[in-house]
Amino acid sequence: MTSQTSHVPTADQVRRAPKVLLHDHLDGGLRPGTIIELAREQGYSRLPETEPDKLGVWFREAADSGSLERYLETFAHTCAVMQTREALFRVAAECAVDLAEDGVVYAEVRYAPEQHLEAGLTLEEVVEAVNEGFREGERRARANGHRIRVGALLTAMRHAARALEIAELANRYRDDGVVGFDIAGAEAGYPPTRHLDAFEYLKRENNHFTIHAGEAFGLPSIWQALQWCGADRLGHGVRIIDDIEVAEDGSVRLGRLAAYVRDKRIPLEMCPTSNLQTGAAASYAEHPIGLLRKLHFRATVNTDNRLMSGTSMSREFELLVDAFDYTLEDLQWFTVNAMKSAFIPFDERLAMINDVIKPGYAELKSEWLFRQTATTSASSDQEG
Repeated sequence: MTSQTSHVPTADQVRRAPKVLLHDHLDGGLRPGTIIELAREQGYSRLPETEPDKLGVWFREAADSGSLERYLETFAHTCAVMQTREALFRVAAECAVDLAEDGVVYAEVRYAPEQHLEAGLTLEEVVEAVNEGFREGERRARANGHRIRVGALLTAMRHAARALEIAELANRYRDDGVVGFDIAGAEAGYPPTRHLDAFEYLKRENNHFTIHAGEAFGLPSIWQALQWCGADRLGHGVRIIDDIEVAEDGSVRLGRLAAYVRDKRIPLEMCPTSNLQTGAAASYAEHPIGLLRKLHFRATVNTDNRLMSGTSMSREFELLVDAFDYTLEDLQWFTVNAMKSAFIPFDERLAMINDVIKPGYAELKSEWLFRQTATTSASSDQEG
């Protein structure tokens, strides 16, 4: 019989654990060396650093501002070097490889096609280049002994006026690598209801969409995303904590919106490190994900922007293990939550859970037994 503490994962186990990622931005996960090479090829001279290590540090420090608006400014450099088919293909392929090496078996990676048109590409050419890059990355990962499946989420910028156009684009490519739609950008002043035509269109087409809501802005953003727009998932959703009261005796009262989110099993795409950087949470130990896990909200763990946050899925899990003493059972719970909430067909989600995720965690949870056996054998040999 094992104890709960026997399943507390080591860093190596966290790295090897199968992971599912629902909230990751393509233009927020470039390798610093790739940015420098693409900038050189394209004649982009505004990079703040020209050495990979220093550039990586600059992105992390610039993003660590406590302001969502300042955080978003860092993307000017990554988007600037993602304006050609070759660049988009390369960045997408490397994204898939990097995620697979971190143990991610399924990922939904989002990007805004409208931000990659400066060199003359059409929206369709952008989508096709990224899709081809993801497929190439999957092949490279497989050749390296890793398995990953990557779906694309097409994002519209909430301050712009192209949401319906991008939603129609997502629908056209829904059988060719695009699994859904999203809106992103600064929340304050740009409510999701500005894009109701896009969401109504997607609902009529029986398509999937998530909405960035409840990150820098509070409960009204979440309420609009759900009750006016009909979002399937909430990008971040961290401010749902504002509708939960914890009394001194530890009892909890959920407001009507929080209760609705939990009752309806609406997935929360939570990004702990990113939330600390933008000021949506004060520390890992105080991050709302701890309480939301206890209350059985459908919380998931995500990276948001791996470059800006200097993070990975393994790092996010390790930080939560340190903050909340999470076990392998907890990490499996988050991972199954994410896979249940993915935008691929039900039978494929079920197969990933039953044939990849659960067996992967079962193997990790059984390793203590073999370590114990090895230790006992070694002791016996020494005594002999």
